[in-house]
Amino acid sequence: MRTESVAKCAAPREPRPSHLPSIGRAAAGLMSLGAGAVWTLPAQAHVKWFAPYIVDAAPQPISATLTNQWFWTGIGLVLAFFLAALAVERMALGRAIQVGLDRISTPLWSRSDDFMSSSIGGFFVAIFAVGGIYLTPDLKTDSELISWAQLLIAMCVFSRRTMPIAAAGIIALWVVALREYDLFHLLDYLALGVAVAAYLVMASSNDEKWRARRFLALRWGIAIALMWSSLEKFAYPNWFYPLVEEKPFLTFGMPRDVFIPMAGVAEFTLGFGLLWTPLVRRLSAVSLLLIFFTAVYPFGRIDLVGHALIMAALFLVAADPCREARAITVKVPNALPRFGNLASVPAGLAVALVVLVSGYWGLHGVFYGAEYEAGRQIELTTHSHSKEYPHGPQAKPQVDHGHH
Repeated sequence: MRTESVAKCAAPREPRPSHLPSIGRAAAGLMSLGAGAVWTLPAQAHVKWFAPYIVDAAPQPISATLTNQWFWTGIGLVLAFFLAALAVERMALGRAIQVGLDRISTPLWSRSDDFMSSSIGGFFVAIFAVGGIYLTPDLKTDSELISWAQLLIAMCVFSRRTMPIAAAGIIALWVVALREYDLFHLLDYLALGVAVAAYLVMASSNDEKWRARRFLALRWGIAIALMWSSLEKFAYPNWFYPLVEEKPFLTFGMPRDVFIPMAGVAEFTLGFGLLWTPLVRRLSAVSLLLIFFTAVYPFGRIDLVGHALIMAALFLVAADPCREARAITVKVPNALPRFGNLASVPAGLAVALVVLVSGYWGLHGVFYGAEYEAGRQIELTTHSHSKEYPHGPQAKPQVDHGHH
C-alpha cells in the first residue's frame, strides 16, 4: 500500500519569475484557449431553473446511456484530451503554459481570500435582492425571514470571527429547504453548500494546517457538484427538450439526441478534471468558465447569479499556481496505476462514473421506488406559463366545490 499526501502548496503564493521567450508565452496562451474552445460547445444551464421537471419521475435506464454511441464518442474525446494534457504537462511546453497562467492570474491569486469572500457575500446579497428563494432559483420560498438570513450571511463573510456563522447559515438554509423539497432534489446543491461552508470555517481557523486545505475543500465540492448535476442529462434527457425547442442555437446545429449526451460527458469529465493534475485541473477550470459565461447570453442574469459561487471557485482553481500533482490523501493498492500516470486517467474516470452513477440511480430508487406512477401529472417548475416560457405548466383548472 502507498499513501498519496495532501498538497503542501494550497495557500496563495507568488509564482516564480521566468524569462520564457515570446514563443513560449504564445504557446501557453494558445494551449489554454484551445483546450477551452473544445468544450465551449455545450452551453450549460441548470435545467430545473428554466424548464418543467418532475423529480420523482423514473430515470432513463443507465443501459440506454451505456449503449449510446455519442456517450462513448464523448468519452473517447475526453480521454484523448486528458492524455494529451498529461503528456504536455511533462514537457517544456507544459511548464510554459503553467508559467503563462501564473503570470495572468497572480493579481487574483494574491487576493484569493478577498475574492472568494466578496463572491460569497455578493451572491447572498443578490439572492436577498431577488427574494423568494433559498439558495438557487428552483428552490422557492414565501418566507421573508429566509431573505433576511441571506443578508446576514453576506455580512458575516468579511470577518474571520463571523465566517463560521455564515457557514452555519448556509447549511441551515439547505436544511430548512427540506421542509418543502425532497432530499433527492436538494442533493444537487449539497456538495457545493458543504464546500463553501467548509471554506469559510477553514479560512477562519488559526490552525495553518486547516487553513491550507480551504481551497482543496472548495475544489472538491464544486467538482462533485458538477459531476452529480451532469447526470441529469443521462437520467432525464427529455427535461432538456423544451430548452432545445425554445433555443435551438444551443446545440450548434447538432441533433438534439447527439448534443445532450455529449454535453453531459463534457460537464462530468471537466468536473472530474478539477481533481486531477495541476495543468489538467487549470485547463478544466478555464474550459468550464468559458462554458458558463457562454450560457449567460441565452439564459441571462438568473444563470449568472445561480452559478456565481461555482464560477468564483473556478477562477481560483485556474489561478492556483500549485505544482503538486497529488491533491488527496488516499491509500491505494500498489497494483493500481499511480496518480498522474496516463493509465490512471481511464481508471479514475471509470471509478468516478461507477460511484456517482450508482449513487444517483440507487438513491432515486431508494427515495421513490423503481416504478413511477404513470398516471401522475404533477409538474414542478421555476416559472409559470407565459410567452417567454411557452413550455411552462398551464394554469390548473379550478375545481368547483359547490354544493348540489
